[in-house]
Amino acid sequence: MVWHVSLDFDTYEQAREEFAWDFPDDYNIAWDCLRKHDDADRPALYQAYPDGRRETYTFQELDELSNQVAHALAERGVEYGDRVAVVVPQKPANPLTHLACWKLGAVSLPLSVLFGPDALRYRLADSESRVVVADESMLDTVREVRGECPDLEHVVAVGADDTPDDAEPFEAFHADQPETFEIAATVEETPAIIMYTSGSTGPPKGVLHTHGLWAGHCAAFRMYFEQDVFDSVYWTPADWAWIGALGDLLFPAWHYGQPVVGYPMEGFDAETAFDLCEEFDVTNAFLPPTAIRMMMNTANPTETFDLSLAAICTGGEPLTPEILDWAADQLEGVVVNELYGQTEANLLVTNCRQWFPARAGSMGKPVPGHEVAVIDSESGQRVPDDEVGMIAVRHGDDPVIFREYWNDPEKTEAVRVDAADGGEPWHLTGDLGYRDEDGYFWFKARDDDVIITSGYRVGPGEVESAILEHPGVEQVAVVGVPDDTRGEIIKAFVQPVGAATDNYDDLRGEIQQLVKRRLAKYEYPREIEFVADLPTTTTGKIQRRKLRDRDTE
Repeated sequence: MVWHVSLDFDTYEQAREEFAWDFPDDYNIAWDCLRKHDDADRPALYQAYPDGRRETYTFQELDELSNQVAHALAERGVEYGDRVAVVVPQKPANPLTHLACWKLGAVSLPLSVLFGPDALRYRLADSESRVVVADESMLDTVREVRGECPDLEHVVAVGADDTPDDAEPFEAFHADQPETFEIAATVEETPAIIMYTSGSTGPPKGVLHTHGLWAGHCAAFRMYFEQDVFDSVYWTPADWAWIGALGDLLFPAWHYGQPVVGYPMEGFDAETAFDLCEEFDVTNAFLPPTAIRMMMNTANPTETFDLSLAAICTGGEPLTPEILDWAADQLEGVVVNELYGQTEANLLVTNCRQWFPARAGSMGKPVPGHEVAVIDSESGQRVPDDEVGMIAVRHGDDPVIFREYWNDPEKTEAVRVDAADGGEPWHLTGDLGYRDEDGYFWFKARDDDVIITSGYRVGPGEVESAILEHPGVEQVAVVGVPDDTRGEIIKAFVQPVGAATDNYDDLRGEIQQLVKRRLAKYEYPREIEFVADLPTTTTGKIQRRKLRDRDTE
């Protein structure tokens, strides 16, 4: 059976009224992405490497390889519901491990190769992962934290020339396993994946999603790629650890049987991006605004590169008007559509020029299948048009809304509020915005202190904890401040230990290196200001908002 999320309606209004989610009874992501396609010999993955190597994998080959990985995981004791961590960049082992987990009924855990030991340790231990499949670049970090992850039994190394004794090479791990596998019994609501997101306070939260997640992205996928999703090639530079890469592009593309380009890029490079688009005839791309701004520095791109680009989707931070102007002028009319979502509930709002014109600065209109509103977060009552409130999405049969925060029922309940109209409850996004009289949604601000830098969401509490490890720091507060390229950058206000001095250059560098080493490379403070004291409440809580407001005056 070939099953696709269809959005074949004449108008946006008709789609909003008539679209409904209709999953097969025995739905499984791996079946959806690999086995349902009539043409299994069609290319699914064009894999490129910085050293010039090129590989092509068909849907049939990915199915057989992930079957072997599923057998290997089962042989090592992975069972239905167990967690398996994937710390691999854009390499085949990444999706193969996810797909193998879903075939087993296990839960996969995408983690970034940018993570330092503190970030990795917490997520592996909190999720109780039994196996970690780790890139060669992460093996030292995995070995450093392994002793503090009591449930971690097996380490599988990807791409390592010299695999340590306490790990298995990925190729040998699955090489002799059978190429057939019977997919476990699952449904759309079966747990499938945990993605961690940082909050404004406390440790990162594990966001548990079900098998319906990626197909739940497909209505938006159809919209922001202007309905033309077949006979296309897809690429994103985004890390395959994030929902924006996996959900906005990779797995929806495979849902529709279309090929994706993989390339493990270390740091975004605009020329490489254009080269990849030219080489593989990329038609549709997901590019964070920061990446687009870096590409805007390339003069006359359509004269330098033979491009097939038709549409770009972007999200993670507000889309500024100059990006739309650049695409129209320098990319000869390539459509750029903004999208909106979060790890807990992704791809809720977007644009589709075939249905309605884009408005610069607006996120667009709600995607069919998602009831999105601006509400009063206390009462659950919708607020009038043009009035700022909390952006929320209705629970019910919506497949993109997360099931729960892993091991944290209190925080799960904290982002749900009963609807004033007596219907299904609302999920609160934590984002403030408004809806205008024409139905467009506009983002205003976060309702907490989360920082959005280059599309990454960073909880200041985790960064502050890392900085406080330095013996020269008495107290610290971390905020986001505006930046033309990255949207926001991380700034730390540091109260040093001891007497003041005019030269803090050494301490500044030490703090930045400490955060890079302990957390993720994108979480270090690009700006550090040393202060005599920090503003606090009467109970001693640091008032980040006062620092943020002062720094933007």
